Amino acid sequence: MILCLIVLFCGCRPLKVNNSLDRFRPSNDRDWKPEQAVLPYAEINNSRYLLRNIRDCQWLSPNDFVIQHVDREIDLSQIQSVDFVMVPFGKTLALAHTMLSFGLDDGTYLGISVEVREEKGEAYNPILGLAPNFELMYVMAEERDLIRLRTDHYDSDVYVYPTVASPEQARELFADMVKRMNGLVFQPEFYQLLTNNCTTNIKDHVNKISPQRIRENAWQVLLPGFSAEYAYQIGLLDNRIPYEDLESIAYVSHLANQDLNSREFSQAIRRNRYLIDRVDIRQQQRQSTRQAANRKR
Repeated sequence: MILCLIVLFCGCRPLKVNNSLDRFRPSNDRDWKPEQAVLPYAEINNSRYLLRNIRDCQWLSPNDFVIQHVDREIDLSQIQSVDFVMVPFGKTLALAHTMLSFGLDDGTYLGISVEVREEKGEAYNPILGLAPNFELMYVMAEERDLIRLRTDHYDSDVYVYPTVASPEQARELFADMVKRMNGLVFQPEFYQLLTNNCTTNIKDHVNKISPQRIRENAWQVLLPGFSAEYAYQIGLLDNRIPYEDLESIAYVSHLANQDLNSREFSQAIRRNRYLIDRVDIRQQQRQSTRQAANRKR
C-alpha cells in the first residue's frame, strides 16, 4: 500500500540526485538551495539558548524570496507550549508533512521542521527517498515563514493542533530537538523515507520525554496524513472535544492568508481556539441535562 501511494505521488520526472560515491557519505558541503543553505544551531549555557540562523524569509513565491536569518537569545523557561502542525500532500490523504511550533511567553512562536535538504537543481522524490539520496536537516524558523510558504505559495492545507504538553514537557521537547539539530551540524545524516523523516523524528523526540508514548510500529507514523488523529487518540492533543471539531478549529489556511503581513500572525491563526472551550462547555451542559433527566426517571 505504501509503495503504491509513493508511486502515485512522485510522478515520473527525472531528478538530480547524489552521485554513487555520495550515497555512502552524507555531507553538509554541497551547493544547497538558498533557503536551505544555512544550518541552524544553538549556543547553550545552562538554560540560556542563543539560537543562530533562525530562518525568517519573505516569500514572494516558492522560487522567489528574500533570504533572511536572524539570531535570538531565549531562556528555556520562556517556552510555554508546543503545537503539532500537519500539512497534507494535496489529495493524497495518507501523506503529509509534520512540524512542531513552540510558543513563548511573549506570544511569539518558533517552528522546527525536519526536512529533506535539497541541492540546487534537485527535487525530492519519495521513491529516491527510500535510498540514501538526500540529506536531512532541521529547519528552525519563525512560524510565519514555515506556514506562509505552505498556505500562500504551495496552496496547501495547514492544521495547527494544540497539544496537552505542559510547559515543562514543551521545554524538554525543545531542548531535545535542539540537541539533535546541533548534532547534524557536525554529523550529517541521510534522509530516509521510512525511518528518518519528519514524523519519525518527532516520534523519537516525544518518546524520549515520555517513553513508549508513541508505538514504534504505529502505521500512522509511516502514513503521517493520519498522524494527527492518532495523536488525538493516544492523548497527545487536546481531546476534550470530538476529533472532527478539533480538526475544524485547527485548520488555519484561510486565517493565514487573511493575515499574511500581520505582526500578530501567530495569534491570528489561533483566533478560533476559544471554540474548544465553548464546545467543551456545551458538551458538559448536555451531559448534565441528560444525567438530570435520568435521575427524574
